[in-house]
Amino acid sequence: MVDKEEYRRRIILTASRIFSHYGFRKTTMDEISRALNKGKSSIYYYFASKEEIFEAVVLYEANQLRRQLTTAIKEVESPKEKLRNYIFVRMKTFAKLSNYYNAVFDKNLDHYEFIEKIRSRYDREELAILRLLLYVGNSRGVFEVRESEYTAMAIQTMIKGMEVPLFWRRREIDINSRLEAILNLIFDGILKRE
Repeated sequence: MVDKEEYRRRIILTASRIFSHYGFRKTTMDEISRALNKGKSSIYYYFASKEEIFEAVVLYEANQLRRQLTTAIKEVESPKEKLRNYIFVRMKTFAKLSNYYNAVFDKNLDHYEFIEKIRSRYDREELAILRLLLYVGNSRGVFEVRESEYTAMAIQTMIKGMEVPLFWRRREIDINSRLEAILNLIFDGILKRE
């Protein structure tokens, strides 16, 4: 006998692979049930619809991202290294969490209310983390940030701008070099030092 929570988790993990492969629109409940070797009725016991499963998958991946980012920030002491780890782990983890990425950035999913809630929550959480990292760096005298809110927004905009080439042309891009370029811009700016 399989524990109810364990079976629910199996549905989420299996659906995650299928959504990643076929996308939200092309995935069917039949495919999910076939992959689980169960009837659709056993899935409908846990989830009312494909949309509900997708929401559970996206939230599962969001929690994975959140845990990995928290670990990356806690691993180091220096505010500069905290910000560096945050950006590197964020981008590399996003590349692996295709369903979460699609939910946050795919405009074809705009009509689903839960997608907009996830996007808003993601943006708020990321800005809060960036503001905190900037505040800590500023208070320790490592950063010189006049306005943490706008600086956090600028950093978020920079790293979001890198997502398009990262996810659309994965083989053509050296992610480490691009991340280093962004980090150099964040930490050193473009002004010539005298």
